[in-house]
Amino acid sequence: MPLWLMYALLSAATAALVAIFGKIGLQNIDANSATAIRSVIMALFLLGVVAVQGKFSELGEILVQKKALSFIVLSGIAGAMSWLFYFLALKYGKVSQVGPIDKLSVVIAVILAFLFLGEKISWINVIGVALIAVGALLVAVK
Repeated sequence: MPLWLMYALLSAATAALVAIFGKIGLQNIDANSATAIRSVIMALFLLGVVAVQGKFSELGEILVQKKALSFIVLSGIAGAMSWLFYFLALKYGKVSQVGPIDKLSVVIAVILAFLFLGEKISWINVIGVALIAVGALLVAVK
C-alpha cells in the first residue's frame, strides 16, 4: 500500500471520529466555543508532535518564508472557518447527513486544483468526482 494511501485512510478514519466525538460533546454547549477549545487542544497536541520529532527549528524556517507563511495563514483561516461551520452543522444536524455533505469538499478541492493548480483530470477522474458528489447528496437525503 502506498504511504499516501495509508495516511489518507487514517485521515478519513480519524475525521470520522471528529464527527462522532463532536456530536456527543456538543450537547447543550455553544458550537463556536467548543471549536475554540478543540483548536487549542489541536495546537498543543501538534506542538507536542513537533517537539517529539525534534523539528522546532523548522518552525522558524517557515516563519521567514513570506509566501509559504501567507498561504499557511490562509489555510489556517480556511480550516478554522471549516471547523466552525462543521461543528455548527453537527450541533443542528445528524452526523449521517452532515458527514457526507462535508465530504463534498473533495469535489470542490478537485475542481479548484484543476482550475488554480493546473492539475490534470482524466475522464475517469471526472466520473469519480461526479459519483462522489451524487453519493454524498444521496446519503444526506432523509
